[in-house]
Formats: sequence, structure tokens, C-alpha cells
Amino acid sequence: MRRSNNFACLLLSVMFLPACLSRDIITVGTITYPGKTTLVSAGERFELGFFSPSGISDSRRYIGIWYYGSNPRIIVWVANRDDPLISSTASFGLVDGNLKLWNKTQTIPLTDATGSSSSTRLAKLLDSGNLVLSEDDGSKRILWQSFDHPTDTFLPGMLMNESFVLTSWASPDDPKQGNFTFQMDQEGGNNNYEVSLQKVSPYWKSGVYGKFIQADQMLDVISFLLSNFTTGTTAALPSPRTSPPSRYKSITWPSDNNYNNSRLVMNYDGQIKYFRQGNGSTPVWFEPASNCSVFSACGKFGSCNDQNDIKTMCRCLQGFEPAQPDNWKLGNFADGCQRKSPICAGNSDHRIRDFLTLKMTRAGRPDMQISVDNEEQCKQKCLDVCTCRAYSVKEDLQQRAERGNLTCYIWSDDLDNIQESAPNGCNLSVRVRLSDTAVAGNNGTRGGSSQKRQEVKHVYIVASAGVAIFILVFGSLFYMRRQHGSTQGRRESTRENPDFRLYDSEKRIKMWMDSCQFEEEDKKGIDVPFFDLEIILQATNYFSDENKLGRGGFGPVYKATFPGGQEIAVKRLWSGSGQGLEEFKNEVVLIAKLQHRNLVRLVGYCIKGDEKILLYEYMPNKSLDSFIFDRTRCWLLTWEIRFEIILGIARGMLYLHQDSRLRIIHRDLKTSNILLDEEMIPKISDFGLARIFEAKQTEASTQRVIGTYGYMSPEYALDGFFSFKSDVFSFGIVVLEIISGKRNTGFYQSEGTMNLLTHAWKLWHDNKALHLMDRVLHETYNRDQVLKCINMALLCVQEDPCDRPMMSDAVFMLGSETAILPVPKKPAFAIRMGISTTSSSSSKPESSAVLSTTLEGR
Repeated sequence: MRRSNNFACLLLSVMFLPACLSRDIITVGTITYPGKTTLVSAGERFELGFFSPSGISDSRRYIGIWYYGSNPRIIVWVANRDDPLISSTASFGLVDGNLKLWNKTQTIPLTDATGSSSSTRLAKLLDSGNLVLSEDDGSKRILWQSFDHPTDTFLPGMLMNESFVLTSWASPDDPKQGNFTFQMDQEGGNNNYEVSLQKVSPYWKSGVYGKFIQADQMLDVISFLLSNFTTGTTAALPSPRTSPPSRYKSITWPSDNNYNNSRLVMNYDGQIKYFRQGNGSTPVWFEPASNCSVFSACGKFGSCNDQNDIKTMCRCLQGFEPAQPDNWKLGNFADGCQRKSPICAGNSDHRIRDFLTLKMTRAGRPDMQISVDNEEQCKQKCLDVCTCRAYSVKEDLQQRAERGNLTCYIWSDDLDNIQESAPNGCNLSVRVRLSDTAVAGNNGTRGGSSQKRQEVKHVYIVASAGVAIFILVFGSLFYMRRQHGSTQGRRESTRENPDFRLYDSEKRIKMWMDSCQFEEEDKKGIDVPFFDLEIILQATNYFSDENKLGRGGFGPVYKATFPGGQEIAVKRLWSGSGQGLEEFKNEVVLIAKLQHRNLVRLVGYCIKGDEKILLYEYMPNKSLDSFIFDRTRCWLLTWEIRFEIILGIARGMLYLHQDSRLRIIHRDLKTSNILLDEEMIPKISDFGLARIFEAKQTEASTQRVIGTYGYMSPEYALDGFFSFKSDVFSFGIVVLEIISGKRNTGFYQSEGTMNLLTHAWKLWHDNKALHLMDRVLHETYNRDQVLKCINMALLCVQEDPCDRPMMSDAVFMLGSETAILPVPKKPAFAIRMGISTTSSSSSKPESSAVLSTTLEGR
């Protein structure tokens, strides 16, 4: 019966070939041009046939699929987009089991399916718009389908995977492959897509802003379409109430049936467009929606504004300049902008000290987001890290019940995709030099606004007033010095000889320390400025809490901003802190005489009545302990950074012990006394307990033991003896804390180890030293360096001071690749007792007492 039907069709095809075509199936018949024969899907949704794009005048012929009844035709697939038939006649059909296109002179094969007998094959146009070539032998095995070979349109039922690509038409009337492609973003993660120019350069990307801004993201309704309705096991569609906010108000979540009428088109002009039934040729969503939506339209650190024309839409942020000025003049902004000065420079004049706030702005995906209670916390998080470029704070309603109801977004990499006056934009605070905030709109392609010029005017007024105040203050100081001209004159002869001056200075230091008074005459022997208390009060806003940076063992530390923008850390000593005049004078003179890149620099001092104030260079990254003991910030310290910090501390201690004119024992080395500058260079601070040794002196004793439990060597804590080896012991503890990320004091393990030192020795003895390492270092650590540092640290904490290395030995061990380190002996262990103290000092304990190192004294 089957054979008789096929024979009848074949017979009729000789006389009336089109009559053997089912409306949606091709078996042995063909579709010809000219002629009105087409394939129409069973539900009359799609139609296949010959077409010529509107607007062409030549004889190019294409076979394609379009929406049935659409006028003008909405083409969704083209079989021969790059090989049109140039002829007034053309045919399309099954030849030897494969789809082909031909005329009198050309034959274009469209499929190349091999397998069983070609006489049992058929081609069918489905209601999904898919043209399927399959076996007609009962198996219905699909040999080829048009959905696997898309052109510029994505239809429901297509499978979006890593190899799926939509390619635009070359122009509105030319179906050949154009310049733009749409596919999954290979680097952007799941459910992110990109439009590329000439398959190389990104032109637009979804997911650029992450959760920071939702405006230009791929809408959920479109992502669901591209996922082939498999985003969940039940594929339940969200309700309209939970659809994401969008400037495209006409988009609502479609029903299952309406989804079948959706389509996504890669347009010839580079826009990816989403269409729905009833909208015809008008999209309800498209990206890029403007010139500023183009990926990295203005390059790095370039800000885009849609309100300007194409040649002036970009400008560099304040503090930046075009990387290629000539290209910017031509309207080519791809090279972006570069800083006029480094963000992290050693010179304090170039430090990044302020933030430029951009209103209603978008920027590329943030590198980190955390919960905060207020904007000041977010700002401080950015200031704590040298590489932080910008921050933004946004209310997070989902976190109201949690710790904070604000989300802090931080950018560490170069800023890109910056848009001004953007829909749903947020305030973006970009890190710049203080001087840059005083210059509004002087870079880029646009001038500043009147508001910015007004801000500049105010800044100049304040700066001028500040300069006047400084002139008055230092003029007064100069006049006071002139009043003591006779005394000064007697000293001029000694100042001509540097060696004699140094000797005199050291002599005065010792005499001053032995005295109990701070006389006006003493100020002349100090090489740092004396600051008036009133100026300090104004710079700290009268020691307001908002300027407080923290609290040390001897008093609070404040951030002071002086006229001209100079930032200084101000340490205000409590009258009842235990640090008296002796420690104060000690710190002022010693730091003034010590100059090393790994020692904090004293900027000035003030003493008036009960007020004793020290002014230091400002360290934006605060102290080392605020990083290594913080489970969030510790990730910022890679092993490379930690190793450089260890080296820096060792070099600073070597300078104190051996290389400086004044041989110094610090006596209070600990992680909280290691400050970090913008480049994470360590600076040893707090010299209030330091002592000067004579040239040949190696040890001393005291009846007044002052220091921090957990860092004090046993001979100092128990008997009051201190030496250079006491600092070496403290250095060893600091190194173990840097490696492990845990404090020596308050460290308890189930095995009974009461402090970090005991734990480290046990792991070393069991050949498990690497288990001591902080888990955040597992991806960045250098095995040999970590083991070398642990070995060196255990050598530094040996019980007998004679067994401990000198700091010169420690620096050599750390810096040498070939040095063979000795095997450490058992360190000085402390037996825990029920001693509880919060005092910063203690009187000398009895020799029979055992001091607990599980408690901090400072």
C-alpha cells in the first residue's frame, strides 16, 4: 500500500509536481520560484519558501522561514544566507535524501546526512519554526534540523550552549553574515551573554554590573527563554509581582503559550532585540540601549554621558588623563584614561587621600561586597586597602534582619563601564588625590559645571586661610627662637661639626631621660616641630569620636587634617595611662633620631599641662593585627605580601639593634605596633618603652617590667633582664602570628596546647609544620619560604637567649636561598595560671612566680 502511494505521487509529480507536497512536509516534491508553493507548519505559525529581501533590485534568491501571514515578512531563518541563487528561477527540495537548492547552472547542498536509504526521508516544518530532516521508516530519527544552524534569530525550543551563535545580517536587505554575533559569555559565568564585533571585540555584555546595578542586565524573562525553559525542575514562571525592576515597562512575564511567540534577534546594527507577539517589528527590550551602554565605551577610568554627542560623550575622571590624547580628539576612547600620579606612592604628597563622589552613576561589576551598618564603615574598608579604586553603598532590604542593612560594594581593579546620570544609578565614590578634588572638570573632553567651579572656589578660600594660619604660627615660633639668640649663638660652633653635634645630642638625650622635668630649653634639642595645642584641637575637631582611628595601650589615636590637606595620626596620651614623662620624652627623641623606611616617622609633638601628644605620619592601612586576625581582611594578605612584611620588620629591627647611631632595644614589638602604609610596607611604631644601649652594652635589668604578655621573653617577664635577644624573641612570636593568622595569647587546642608557640613547636616536632599556616594562604604560599620562616621563628623563641640568633642572622636567613638553618631547640613554654590582668605594665614578679602568656597586658 505504501509503495503504491509513493508510485502515485511520483506519477503525479511528472505532470503536477507541487500537488504531491503536504502543507508542512517535503518528500519527493520541490518548491520552485517563481511560484507560490510554500511549506506551512501544521498550526499555521511558520512558513518556508523563496524570498528576496525588500529593497533589493537584483535577482538574488534565498530560501527562508518566516512568521506565517506576517507583512512585511519577519524572517527568522535563512538557508543560503551566504550563497544566494542569482537567477530568475530556483528550486528547493529533497534530492538523494538531502535538502538542496538549485537552478539551471548552480546546485547548493544544504544538508549532508548519511545513513539508510534516502528514499525513506522527509523534511517537515514544525510549529516551533524548526525545519527537520528525518527518517520516515517508523523510527523518525532526526538527521538534521535548522535549529542547529541558526542565523540571526533565537526561537523558543532552540538550545543555547557554548557553541550556539547568532550572527547578524550584513544590512537590512542583505542576509549574509554581518559584523555582530551573540553568544554565551565564555568568561562571564552562567546566564551571561555578550555581543561581539567581528567575533573578536566585546560590544555589549550582560552581567557587567553584577548585583550592583540591574538596569542593563539580561532580563530574567529573556534568560528563561534562552535557558530552553530548564532553569528549574518544574520550570515555574515567576509572577509579575516578582519580576525585576526595569525601564522597559511593557515587559511582563509571559504565559507558556505566549513564550512560543517570542524571539531574540541579533540585529545588523549591533543591538540584541527581544520581540513579543503583537509588537511586530518593535522590540520591547534591546541592548546596548545607548552609546554609553556599549561595553567599555570610554575605556578604563573614562566616564560616559548619554546627554552629549558621540565625540564628547566621554571624559576622564578627575585625577586622570587620556592614555592616548590624539585618539580622544578623534572620538576613539577605547584606550581609556590613566592616572596622573600613582595611587600608592611613597611620597606623602602623592597619597590618595580623598574620594570624588559621582551621582547616579554605574560602573563595572564590583570585586567585593560586604554588609555594613553605615557608609563610613564602607569608606574605611576602601581606605584600608591600597588597591581599592572606589566604593558605593546601597540599601539591601534582604539584610535588614541581619548585621547590617547596607551593602558595601568595593572595586579593586581598574574601573570601566562608568556611566553618568544612569537610570537606577547609585552614588559612586572614586579614590583620588586630595588635590584632584579641588580641580573640577579640567580633564577629559568637557569643562566642569558651575557647581564644581564653586567648590573649587571654596577650596581655594580654605587653603588660603590655612596658609595664613601656618605663616602666623611658624612666624611666632621663629620670633621666640630669636629671643634666645645668645644661647643659640653659643651653640652655633658645635653645629658646624656634625660629629660633635651628634655626640652632644646623644648626651642631652641621656641627661633628659634622667631628669623629671620638661623645660622650654629641652625643645631645642628635638629635631621635630613643636605643635600648638589649639592647632591640633582644630585639626581633630576637638578629638571628636568621628576622627578616632583606634585606641592603644597608652591612649586613643585620632586622624587630624591640617590646612592644606595634610593628614596626620595624633596619639593623645592618657594622664593615667601609665606612660609618664619619661616614656613620652623617650619616644619623642628616639623616633626623631631614627630614620628608616621600616620605622614610623614622627611628625611632631605637643606638651601642655597634662596633655602629652605625639604626631605621626598617617598610615591608612592601620596596624598589622587588623589584617591577620580579621577573617575578612586576612584574604588581602597573600603569602607574598606577608613574607615582605616579615622581611621589612626584620630589617627595621636590625637597624635599631645594629645600624643606627643609637643602639635601641624596642621592648614592645608586637603586631599591633606594626603599621602598614599604602603599599603595605611595615613600619615599626611605639617607642615609649625603648631603651638606648651603650656601644659595648648587651643587656640590662629593671625592677619595672613593662610590656605585653605573650610577646615578652621569659628572662624579661620573670627576672627583668632584657637585651637585644628579648626583641628577637618578640620578633619570633610576630612571625608565627603572621604565618598562622592566630594570636599567641588566648590560643587553645583540644590537645591541651595553651598558646600558639606551644602549638607551633608540636607541629614542627611532628613534621607537620605546614599545618600551622593560615588556610587563606593555601593558594598563594611558597612551601620553602613558609618552612624557612617557621624554622627561623622557632630559633628566635628558644628558651636560652644565647641560642637565639641576632637580627642580622635572621635577615640573612630570610634573604638567602641557600642558607642552611639550624634545628631549633625546645622553646620557652609558659604554664597557664589563673592570672588575669588588663594593665599595661606590671611590677617585677617574684622569681618563683610563673607568668601566664595567655593574657595581653597592653
